[in-house]
Amino acid sequence: MKSNPEIETVSGFEGGNVISIRDLYKSFGDLHVLRGVNLEVEKGQNVVVLGRSGTGKSVLIKIISGLLKPDRGSVKVLGQEVGDLDEKELRELRKRIGFSFQNSALYDSMTVRENLEFPLVRNVSNLSRKEINSSVEEVLESVGLLSAINQSPAELSGGQRKRIGIARTLIMNPEIMLYDEPTAGLDPTTCIEINQLINEVKEKYNTSSILITHDLTCAKMTGDRLAMLLDGKFVQQGTFEEVFSSDDERIKSFYDYNFTENQV
Repeated sequence: MKSNPEIETVSGFEGGNVISIRDLYKSFGDLHVLRGVNLEVEKGQNVVVLGRSGTGKSVLIKIISGLLKPDRGSVKVLGQEVGDLDEKELRELRKRIGFSFQNSALYDSMTVRENLEFPLVRNVSNLSRKEINSSVEEVLESVGLLSAINQSPAELSGGQRKRIGIARTLIMNPEIMLYDEPTAGLDPTTCIEINQLINEVKEKYNTSSILITHDLTCAKMTGDRLAMLLDGKFVQQGTFEEVFSSDDERIKSFYDYNFTENQV
């Protein structure tokens, strides 16, 4: 999906990309996690980053959001070089990025309503009670859980908690969504529902997204483009069919693990 050239010029994004990563390296002592990563995310695109546990997928999105510093390389997000931003500038950038955590990151001491109000009130000043209520109800409606507004997260199922976590992210109207293992720990039916929700979020909120996962069903349902991370680099990028038509035995074994061993 290519962006309109006129829109690209106005937006200031490099080539229409909301995320542009060039020659990215990150190590922790002698552990070399990212070894020359290159990745582009176009406006309105869902990009799925695949790889087994420990391959650096979560490190990548922490660098994108400025939570970790790269050793070297360029990471541009919404036209800004993340490594050059000071703390105030990083806070402003993060307001434009939604982060859906693997564990949903909800406060059990708060109701669903209070969980959603928290980031809104903290980041947006001078909102009326009517405006706050309207925003909370709108995002809950978007994820199909308006009826849970006064419940505690502890009363909800894993899939419902995941939906509320996404709603809390959406309340800030992010331009980019970062999903960390969005279907982890969920049953197959709920996984499909979350995958459908991710696609609905992209269409309704016009978000651009990176999804970190090792779930190939999630990748196939949500990904406009896939990128396979192996040995610290992206070894294959493209559509689901393009990535898994590769002769690389490491990619074949990843596919077989998901669709054979995980079905036992």
